[in-house]
Amino acid sequence: MQGRLIFLVEELSMKVLLDGLLPRFFPGWQKGIHFMCVPHEGKSDLDKSVPRKLKEWKVPGDRFVIVRDNDNADCVALKARYVAVCGACGRPESLVRLVCQELESWYLGDLWAMAQAFSQPNLDTPGHRKRFADPDGWQKPSVEVDRLVVDFGKVAGARAMAAHLRAGEHNRSSSFKAFTIGVRRVALEMEWPNVA
Repeated sequence: MQGRLIFLVEELSMKVLLDGLLPRFFPGWQKGIHFMCVPHEGKSDLDKSVPRKLKEWKVPGDRFVIVRDNDNADCVALKARYVAVCGACGRPESLVRLVCQELESWYLGDLWAMAQAFSQPNLDTPGHRKRFADPDGWQKPSVEVDRLVVDFGKVAGARAMAAHLRAGEHNRSSSFKAFTIGVRRVALEMEWPNVA
């Protein structure tokens, strides 16, 4: 195996989540060997950094995954813009994934995981499952998570959720499903172990 997946992410909380989540989803993966997450200081920093990193990265075999909150933007136009940047920088194989609308949408998509992560069984109830049936549809899911979880912190919350968040049909977030399916596809193309 040659190369790693380099995740260019918007903020530290996404890095913390992926550092814990990816080895769970892909047993045997090690941070630094199979993947590396590079956090940025928000969307503007990520937008400026992506072209520079894609052009100047010299490690053979490394492939990029760009992960950014959508934050109620036109997701089709935003993704098309990133895909065009990747192509212009000679990295058309890069994967672009938008989080609809914020990272916390992924958490609301798996209320069982939230209940486990924050030791609050009352988070996973039929009423909450109905209310958050479409977690990607909430404009500010971070406000909802703050309301539901006592003393929620973005980085500590990401660390807690990394230990419990589930893939596939366990998560109602379509953007989370698209992210996991995309990462799995790229890893299969790279012929990595434990990706079936």
